[in-house]
Formats: sequence, structure tokens, C-alpha cells
Amino acid sequence: MSTRPLHRSLFVQVLVAIAAAALLGYLSPERAAAMRPLGDAFIKLIKMMIAPIVFTTVVVGIAQMGTMKEVGRIGLRALVYFEVVSTLALVIGLLVVTALKPGAGIGMRPADFDVKEVAAYATASQKLTTTDFLMNIIPTTVVDAFARGEVLQVLLFSVLVGLALLTLGPRTRPLIALIEQVSQALFAIIDMLMRLAPIGAFGGMAFTVGRYGIGSLLSLAQLVAGVYLTCALFVFVVLGAIARAAGFSLWKLLRYIREDILIVAGTASSETVLPRIMRKMEDLGCRKSVVGLVVPTGYSFNLDGTAIYMTMAVVFIAQASSVHLTLGQTLSILGVLLLTSKGAAAVTGGGFITLAATLSAIPTVPVAGLALLVGVDRFMSAARALTNLIGNTVATVVIANWDGALDRERAEDVLNGAAAEPRRGEVAADAAVPQEVFVVASYANPRRS
Repeated sequence: MSTRPLHRSLFVQVLVAIAAAALLGYLSPERAAAMRPLGDAFIKLIKMMIAPIVFTTVVVGIAQMGTMKEVGRIGLRALVYFEVVSTLALVIGLLVVTALKPGAGIGMRPADFDVKEVAAYATASQKLTTTDFLMNIIPTTVVDAFARGEVLQVLLFSVLVGLALLTLGPRTRPLIALIEQVSQALFAIIDMLMRLAPIGAFGGMAFTVGRYGIGSLLSLAQLVAGVYLTCALFVFVVLGAIARAAGFSLWKLLRYIREDILIVAGTASSETVLPRIMRKMEDLGCRKSVVGLVVPTGYSFNLDGTAIYMTMAVVFIAQASSVHLTLGQTLSILGVLLLTSKGAAAVTGGGFITLAATLSAIPTVPVAGLALLVGVDRFMSAARALTNLIGNTVATVVIANWDGALDRERAEDVLNGAAAEPRRGEVAADAAVPQEVFVVASYANPRRS
């Protein structure tokens, strides 16, 4: 069996790019900070593909299901899983930040904060209500949803189209086949764009180190270290236990997505690998219908890393402002975060805005305290994005297994290092699409000797 040369491995290329970016940021900060457009351009290239990929994948996945009852079952199981696991993330973040007390001793007063730095976030947070969140899920027009790349809005429209095709029955098979072919073409574009991943990771990491510098971490090092520690604890303890209960190894799954982990670490955005993760989950043996529903929804509602960060950030600001939180206030913070952490999904640039909304709901903690986090937020965003990525990957496998939609034999082979060969013929078999119409099929389970 021939092996690919080391220098052609995407994993190695991204790893080298990140190391080179960190070195450039240390030696020449100004030049490194100027590399930001490379990272931003790569992220924009991937983001322009997310909406159409979500649409085609979700529509085909739902249209191939047997009944609407199956759609509802998978959706309900996904939402239950997301709520339970994200609540665990909030609680763990709360426990760790309370024990470490990273903000104790800073002694900042509200008058000491630079309000100008967070004024925009505070203003935007006033619009982050439950009603606004629900209304933001509904697009003004379908074109507007795709144009702005709003995943929740695209997901809603995709589910409606998929359900419509499902109810219309056999007459829609040629259209389903056409949408599937479009999906394959979109993934081929992603393959081409991913060759630029090392450049994107280089630009993102070089800007972060060059702009903020490692020295900016010193004053808030305990908070940054606490966020990374808590995220690692959540991944290897909580998600590890969930993976074991579902019958697969978290370590093997991390090895399977190692290239995606490095890309996210370099770009500090989990969206850069969303299309790849959807395809990798299918190649792993998860049914297309489950992948199409769980992954996009998880990117909006299963933000474990964001939940951890938000809990720790709110309590850190309280500690830094010498605000003593009673048990009741602490529990109220947890309750508010259970709602506002979901709000980040429907608001552009939702991280700081959601934090501002949470602080606004807790009068004892100053909203202006967000100014403390501006300088180090970029460093912690990598931890958030990585945890979100791993959490959604685990969720997809677990829910597929829960629903009986996981090819366990294939999953075991792939996680043990076997090549994830494309599975052919699944759509033709499930939907009885005429072969002359359906040229590019989905995937089927290959027999291994």
C-alpha cells in the first residue's frame, strides 16, 4: 500500500503553517499582523459555501427519509442531547471559575473600565430578546437568508423544502437526484478550497500573535489557562464518557478529524470545517439524513465551548469587579446563560453581544467589564471553536447510533485507520432513482474482505 508523501499531507502543511505564523508573530509583530487578510479570505471562501451545502444536504437527507415522523424523531433527539450536554458545559465552567477565582485581586471599579470599547456590544445586546431570537430564525426572504449566510434561516427553509419533497413522493425523485448532484459539485469545490487551508491558518495565527502578542496574556493568564483547562476537561472527561457509552473511542475520533482540528486552531473558527465535517461524518457511517439535521443544528445550538467561555467570563468579570455573588445570583446567571447562549446562534458576531445581554440581565455585574476581555478574546476563541467542533462531531455519531442510523462496522474500520472510501448507491437504493437520471449517487456500505 502506497503512502502519501509527508509534505503533501494537509495535517503537516497546516501544522508547519501555524508554527511559522507563531514565529513570525514573535520576530516581526507588525508584519505578522498584516497577514490577517490571508486568514479572513480563507474563512470567507469557506463561509460562502456553507449555506448551499447545508441546503442540499438537508433537503436530500430529509427527502430520502421514510416519513415525517422520522424527521421529528431525529430532530427531537438532537435537541434533547444538545440541551443536556450544553447545560453540563455551563455547570462545569461555573464550577471551575468559582474554584480558580481568576479575577480575584484585580479590584477594578466600573469607573476604571473603558466603556467605549464595549459600547457597540452593549447596544446590540438590547435587541437580543427571546422574541427577536425566534424572529431571526425566519428569513425576510429566502434569497436574503442565503445572501447573508444565516445558517439557522437556511436550515429552516431547507427543512421545509425537504418535507415538501418527502410528501410529494416518487414524482420528486429526479429533482432529488439533481440536488444530490449539486451537493457533490459543492463538495468538490470544498476540496479545492481546502488546499488553501495552510495559508488561511498561517494568516489567522500570525495576526493573533502579531497583533496581541504573547505578553498581553500575562495579566489575564489565569483566565485564559482556566478556559483551556476547562475545555480540555469537558472534552476528555464528559465527551470521552459519552463516546464510551455510545461504543466508540474519542481518541480515535480525534485522530480521524485531526486535520480539521488544526485548521480550526489556526483560524479560530469552527465554521471553516463545517462542510468537511458533514462529509466526514457520512464517510464514517452516519446516515446522510442524520448528518444533514444534526451538524447544522449543532453549529447553532450545541456550542459547548462557547457555553464554557461565557460562564467563566461572566463570573470572572464579577470577581474582577469585587462583586460577591450569592448562591441565588450564581444560579440566576446559570439560568440566564441557558437562554442567552442559544441566542448567539441567531446574531452576527454573537459572542460578545450575548455576553453583554447576560450581564445586562444581572445588574450587579458591570457590562463595561467586557473591556477586560477584549485583548485576550482572540486567544480564547481557539479553545471555544475546538470544543464546539469536537462536541458537534461526537453529537453526530452519538445521535446516529441512538437512532440506529450508524453503520458500526464501517465506523470501526474508519476509526481504526481504514480509508473512508466513498459509499456509492445509497440514494439509488433508498429512493429508487432511475440510474439514467441519478448519475452521482450518495454512498453505500462497502463489503470488506
